[in-house]
Amino acid sequence: MRVPVTIRLLTADDEALFASVPPDLFDDPVDPAATRAFLADPRHYMAAAIDGGVMVGFASAVRYSHPDKTRPQFWVNELAVAESHQRRGLAKAMMRLLAETARDAGCFEMWVGTEVSNTAARRTYEASGGTADDEPFVSYVWDLDRL
Repeated sequence: MRVPVTIRLLTADDEALFASVPPDLFDDPVDPAATRAFLADPRHYMAAAIDGGVMVGFASAVRYSHPDKTRPQFWVNELAVAESHQRRGLAKAMMRLLAETARDAGCFEMWVGTEVSNTAARRTYEASGGTADDEPFVSYVWDLDRL
């Protein structure tokens, strides 16, 4: 009998999960020091899909405050599921877990940005309770190493 994939928030005790992630899960190789720093920061959150002790999906987020907001916001930075585990509802489940976590942390809003052409991500965000903003979104990036 196959054990179902577990969806849960990671803690500082979960560093070992990053040692054997599928090669297509993260954009770049996982750095142990960066992993420890991420997991130790109470403003950072990561929902993970774990199958047989292997992380096969994640959604990372940051809870932040701003001087003109009376409650914090929750920004979802990245969402990924290994190709071997796509189209199983894992991304939707991780996004729902992050939304519940944000609500429980007192946030008034959770948000994420994605490319207009990324239909898979957009379907996931809508299926997990998100609504597309009416205002178009433009992203700018500063390469600080070249500045």
